[in-house]
Amino acid sequence: MTQYTIIIEDAGSNFGAYAPDIPGCIVTGQTVEETTRLMTEALEVHIQLLREMGEPIPTPHTLAAQVLIAS
Repeated sequence: MTQYTIIIEDAGSNFGAYAPDIPGCIVTGQTVEETTRLMTEALEVHIQLLREMGEPIPTPHTLAAQVLIAS
């Protein structure tokens, strides 16, 4: 198994997500949970298509972290 970082953004009326290490693979969903599930499915399909086309599979290198800033 390979672990990819995804970024989930609140778009107001829904959520959008993308994987910085897999350009062009994006999804939207109504909840964070749905968006995460759809992103997982999209990544699996995207990577399978890359394999079928003989293209290299990007190696994950992006990390994400949250920091707490005193306000």
